[in-house]
Amino acid sequence: MLTRLVDSYLELRRSTGFRMKVQEYLLHNFASFAAERGETYIRTRTAVEWAAQAPSEGQRANRLGMLRVFARFARAEDAGHEVPADRVFSARRVRYRPFILSPDQLHELLTCASKLPPAGSIRPWTFTTLFSLLAVTGLRISEALNLRLHDITEDGLVIRETKFQKSRLVPLHSTTMVGLKRYLDRRGAAKDDHLFVSLRGHGMRPSGVVTVFLRIVRAMGIHPGPGKPGPRIHDLRHGFAVRVLESCSGDRTVVDANMLALMTYMGHGQIDSTYWYLHATPHMLAQVAERSEAFGKGSQS
Repeated sequence: MLTRLVDSYLELRRSTGFRMKVQEYLLHNFASFAAERGETYIRTRTAVEWAAQAPSEGQRANRLGMLRVFARFARAEDAGHEVPADRVFSARRVRYRPFILSPDQLHELLTCASKLPPAGSIRPWTFTTLFSLLAVTGLRISEALNLRLHDITEDGLVIRETKFQKSRLVPLHSTTMVGLKRYLDRRGAAKDDHLFVSLRGHGMRPSGVVTVFLRIVRAMGIHPGPGKPGPRIHDLRHGFAVRVLESCSGDRTVVDANMLALMTYMGHGQIDSTYWYLHATPHMLAQVAERSEAFGKGSQS
């Protein structure tokens, strides 16, 4: 019963434009969890027990919050369903501070990727090109892995219906285009038209790419190990944004213009998501603070 209800809920949400990929997996997982206990209705105790399986307090809170939305939908149809209480798991939101790879570290990452086994296969070419593209364009890993051959144009990469259901064109430097063409020559024909393909010639999953990335950075000695903070593959995107801002002059109008361009280029939904990268550029934060202080003194005089 819960499985059918989950499908109805997902269909409704998708009809309004939501993709619901993560929610689909988790809600079906919860439905199976409840079915194993012989339950056909949402029960608060079971919901909390299921959410508590997540490895971190934040993930537990997110799981239960997502389930609460589904439970309200279910209860509107049948009052027999229970809606779990809010804030059972009180995770304090701490924004992750990105690990910005230095030029030497990035070079080592790509060198290690180029030596991945099996020797002579497409695999080292795929990972070297993929990591390079993420570093020089700031693409999300999902955006890069969703690229198809026809998305490579003379004007750049066409990124289709991404995180905020928007498509955009990402211009490429001539050297980046040369690198992509070199990879395509090695790639040759494959079983599907994904730009980046596995040894079997199919599109790649983010989880597999993340596993390889973590294995490399741990071997480099810049990641302390599982469960501890260290470089993430998303930090290649952060690194691109930080380098763009670091290239700005101290003039506020230049920074603002680059911030708006960077927001569009990276596909952010709101400008505050882009301004957050100032936290990873200490010298620019210092400049902002100095100008704010000077402005304050000027207005008081």
